[in-house]
Amino acid sequence: MRIAKALLGALVWILACVVALLGIVLSATLILLPLGIPLLVLSGRLFGKSVALVLPRAVTHPGEELGKSAKKKGRAVKEDAPTPDPAAAKKKLLPFFRRRKKKPV
Repeated sequence: MRIAKALLGALVWILACVVALLGIVLSATLILLPLGIPLLVLSGRLFGKSVALVLPRAVTHPGEELGKSAKKKGRAVKEDAPTPDPAAAKKKLLPFFRRRKKKPV
């Protein structure tokens, strides 16, 4: 299955190259410019699809492949994180908010 997807990806890549070349040639003439630009956009999409076919799913969609293991690790990190102490934070910030006394002249 992996070999078939790689071969299909290679064929789609070659097709994207041909469509891009045709789009460049059509864009060179002013009259056929409205046909050349959509072909260039289509070739860009075909390049993206070919890369998605060649690379493994974990590389193309990393967020979807994380699954339950990432959720468990996230919970473990959340449980291990220290809870903030409001009294200690206030004690550290208090000197910054105090006003300095003016020296008599």
